[in-house]
Amino acid sequence: MSSTTRITVTLPSDQVAELRKLTDNVSGYVAEAVARQIRHQLLGDDLRRHEEEHGKFSDEELTEARSKIFGALAPSKDADAA
Repeated sequence: MSSTTRITVTLPSDQVAELRKLTDNVSGYVAEAVARQIRHQLLGDDLRRHEEEHGKFSDEELTEARSKIFGALAPSKDADAA
């Protein structure tokens, strides 16, 4: 089990009310949201670094990545034009 640190966070009252409707474990919910945001930020940093070293991703690379991430649900280029 990882160690924890107690902190105080201020949120808008309406967000707290909705949060309490969603979960009895507010700390766990917030911890998961923070972890997800950290992963998102780190991935973005890695992708920017990769592009700085190797150039922009090609359309083919982006299509392949979307396919791997979203499978058949990946939006096609034609869907963007609609």
